[in-house]
Amino acid sequence: MRIVAAIAGGLLGLVFVMSGVVVLFRLVPMPPPPEGTPAALLMGAFVPTGYLTFVKVLEVVGGVLVAVPRWRNLGLLVLGPILVNILAFHLFIMGGEGLFSPMLILLVALALFLLWDGRHAFAGLVVRRPTPPATELNPMS
Repeated sequence: MRIVAAIAGGLLGLVFVMSGVVVLFRLVPMPPPPEGTPAALLMGAFVPTGYLTFVKVLEVVGGVLVAVPRWRNLGLLVLGPILVNILAFHLFIMGGEGLFSPMLILLVALALFLLWDGRHAFAGLVVRRPTPPATELNPMS
């Protein structure tokens, strides 16, 4: 299972690092979305404010982290919200267009697999712990 997780982490990391590097270093000219569309309005706000640059830096950092097994779960914590926003963009801004593209399905499948593989590390986030009595909460009483 470690070999499959290493391959999945490497692929997911490679995709996010490459997509971040391409935009950050302007290696490929990005075609603008059609004028007046919700996507054009969103990108019109993202690009000049530097928000897109911030997201792309996080993609590169998260991609590098998820590719290294020791830091994979931290990388998933960085890339998770970005992936959710990609899904939300396609669902709400694009009206579902591109939501079932093979690349997006692959990214979601790889991230979910890695999340499942490292579920023991995230288990503490969803385990309910008993609440201490009120006297233990306030040492002054």
